[in-house]
Amino acid sequence: MYKVGIITASDKGFAGQREDLSGPAIEDILTRYPSFALERYTMVPDEQQVLSNEMINMADRENIDLILTTGGTGFSHRDVTPEATLAVIDRHAAGIAEAVRHLSLSITPRAMLSRAEAGIRGNTLIINLPGSPKAIKETLEYILPSVEHGLDILQGNSTDCAR
Repeated sequence: MYKVGIITASDKGFAGQREDLSGPAIEDILTRYPSFALERYTMVPDEQQVLSNEMINMADRENIDLILTTGGTGFSHRDVTPEATLAVIDRHAAGIAEAVRHLSLSITPRAMLSRAEAGIRGNTLIINLPGSPKAIKETLEYILPSVEHGLDILQGNSTDCAR
């Protein structure tokens, strides 16, 4: 079973001015996949250092296997989740972010505005997801089976990449 951490980046949510619907949407989807167990959920403001510190904490101290972020991937000056992710990863996993954008582009041309990233820190995979519950449902269900296989490889639980 893979331990999952969810980080919602939202100034208004952190200040109690908006209910977080995206984190619970991720949690709901995860319940349908027995290989994933939610270990930690947190909401932080759109501050790069705060986001990076939380990713480091989850990866290095709590040994979370998969960190899913939501929010902060757009064009606003406060949207710094991709930068926070790039600051902490050791290796890029660009194909994951590309797959999310590819699927999303078949639904809306605005998906091209996503700056989401994905990468690996140690043995932890970090993926930036969209901030909308609808987009989370569409994309997370699409990528989770392949992400699970990727985690199997990353954690040394499988060495067979061929089908």
